[in-house]
Amino acid sequence: MSKIVVTGGCGYIGSHTIVDLIQNGYEVVCIDNLVRGKRSQLDCIAVITGVDVPFYEVDMCDEVALSKAFDAIGAIGGVIHFAALKSVPESVEKPEWYLNNNMGALQNLLQQMQLRQINHLVFSSSCAVYGSPVKLPVTEDCPFADQVSPYALSKQKGELLVQEQMLKNQNLRCSILRYFNPIGAHPSGKMGENPYEKTTNLLPLILKVAKQEIPFLTVNGNDYPTPDGTAIRDYVHVCDIAHAHVLAFKALSDSTKPQLQTYNLGSEQGYSVLEMIHAFEACNGRKVPYSIHKRRVGDPAAIYADISKAKKELNWLPINDLASMLGSAWDWARKK
Repeated sequence: MSKIVVTGGCGYIGSHTIVDLIQNGYEVVCIDNLVRGKRSQLDCIAVITGVDVPFYEVDMCDEVALSKAFDAIGAIGGVIHFAALKSVPESVEKPEWYLNNNMGALQNLLQQMQLRQINHLVFSSSCAVYGSPVKLPVTEDCPFADQVSPYALSKQKGELLVQEQMLKNQNLRCSILRYFNPIGAHPSGKMGENPYEKTTNLLPLILKVAKQEIPFLTVNGNDYPTPDGTAIRDYVHVCDIAHAHVLAFKALSDSTKPQLQTYNLGSEQGYSVLEMIHAFEACNGRKVPYSIHKRRVGDPAAIYADISKAKKELNWLPINDLASMLGSAWDWARKK
């Protein structure tokens, strides 16, 4: 039986996707360099699924190391590629590192796939490619923004690189998934997000305040053209995102579908920063003190997804509501 390689499988979305793959009968192998991913996530996967996932600690920018790992794995039926650095502020501080790492890993992966005739790829992208969209909700045909962070630029360039590779290899089939804001944790409470210590993402910071690790939450701007003045984002449960990867991978075997498929993954509903704070407090009974500061440069007022294409073509629908997202995240965080 051929295996599915999940790169970045010790990360947040990658680990939850491995669980969903196993529960859908796939044999999975994990590759991760552990720069941001946690080896302990594989232990969590084993507790949840009863499966010890084979693991290769590999820097995918090292072409020789990646080739040796693929040699050792053997027959590979496809790849789900998460492995990438993903902090927007950090990418602004270290643009060359982000572009070299994210693009280098993808280039080496595509080369190995071509050499070994591995023709199914699911590529992890981001709604960051859209920048500040002029039309909401955001559909897949929304153009790429010109002024974006180095992280978002690496995703834009990554999508283009995949398309270039498909022109060279007509047998390569790819699904590009553009996530909005994955949050939450596995319902078992045994696996969740281990955020980068300097994260600026909203929910990890709310959790830090709730655990009294920091005194208050900084709300960046309350003068946006939104109902309460704070920025609006689309949040979707990580388990729903994970399941979309399984559906997208299955769809690659359908020869009637286009060679390249691109999908937005979100909830189609936006929540403001203050709405998220109040919802967390109501759901989990924990106060989240906050302080209003000025806007961050480049933050859009609102962005949320149109997911009608994923609904129609993948038969995907997010099933977890906001209370489930916030409750599962707190259940995981307070056990850490």
